[in-house]
Amino acid sequence: MKTFGQRADRSGGLRLERMRASPLWQDGERGGGFRNIHPALPGLRDTSGPRPSLSDFLCGGDRRAPSQPLPTVNPLPLWQQPADTGLRATWLGHSTVLVEIDGYKVLTDPVWGPRASPLRFAGPKRFQPVPIKLKTLPLPDVVVISHDHYDHLDYPTVVALARHTQVPIVTSLGVGAHLEAWGVPAARITELDWWESFTLPGGELEVVAAPSQHFSGRGLKDRNATLWSSMVIRTAKHRVFFSGDTGLTTEYEKIRERLGPFDLIMLEVGAFHPSWGDIHLGPENALKAWQLLGGGPFLPIHWGTFALALHPWDEPAETLLAHAAALQVPLVMPKLGEPVEPSRVEGVTPWWRGVDAGGATASTSAQPTFKLPRELPWPLD
Repeated sequence: MKTFGQRADRSGGLRLERMRASPLWQDGERGGGFRNIHPALPGLRDTSGPRPSLSDFLCGGDRRAPSQPLPTVNPLPLWQQPADTGLRATWLGHSTVLVEIDGYKVLTDPVWGPRASPLRFAGPKRFQPVPIKLKTLPLPDVVVISHDHYDHLDYPTVVALARHTQVPIVTSLGVGAHLEAWGVPAARITELDWWESFTLPGGELEVVAAPSQHFSGRGLKDRNATLWSSMVIRTAKHRVFFSGDTGLTTEYEKIRERLGPFDLIMLEVGAFHPSWGDIHLGPENALKAWQLLGGGPFLPIHWGTFALALHPWDEPAETLLAHAAALQVPLVMPKLGEPVEPSRVEGVTPWWRGVDAGGATASTSAQPTFKLPRELPWPLD
């Protein structure tokens, strides 16, 4: 199926040469692949219990989906006005954020598709549509894609971007093979190794790929065939950190030293489980990562959109809020679609607490009662 993409390590040419030249590439008996630069920190992965099984994902857990739609905001009116401070962010669900930075628009890990899955009829389904249609989104200056997992690299969204825009895409080494297979011209794709950068032609906007602790793959036989990265977006006035997917790593200290300080830090807090604590942060380790990065306004991502773990859908937000108070973390937790200027946020309103109010409980396999469109997110007319 096209949704699986293209094996980067079989594409040959300059792409494969660059992949093999990376210090993160390691040859093996069954071919090569990327690796994390350091072993996982002690205690991150709890091996005392079993890993979640397919049965657990299908039938386990409680309140994994909200009982009704989450509150949303129409961002279009505010998007028509410049940000007074020069920096504004709009969380559109999961790890999709429109970052407005000193006149530029950067879209991170755009996912408008109805499922984080290669299949249209199975796999984790969105709790609700993105609060704004892709065709009405202001045209970004650049799209940033951290790695190739389905909840970050979305086939229908990329196809729509390829057909209807000329926007450049910056991503990690090897991921461009998927993009080209789906119709994105090679000239619009920039693939980065860690610490490499892309500067928007004719402008001052720079995107730098930085370390993370994760893995990659879209099928059964392509694990780690492409690289995974965090990304730093910066201009002369502002710097923004975007984690992509990651576990806790001391590399964040190096990121702070080389690329900080940050005016906004976006870290994943959702889809966590003790058995995969080395490749996902969860809210408590996200706060440790925030400290290693030097602090700053903290916008949590990777939650509130798909049921990718067994915990209640709102647990990441509640746990983060409870632990952040003692550290006096300047949390930025807007509603879906709500544009916010991080330096002007003065506290958190726990909007998610009203979603399941009244005793309504969403069962493990429950999905919202409204229906998602089956067509591409960007009409082809």
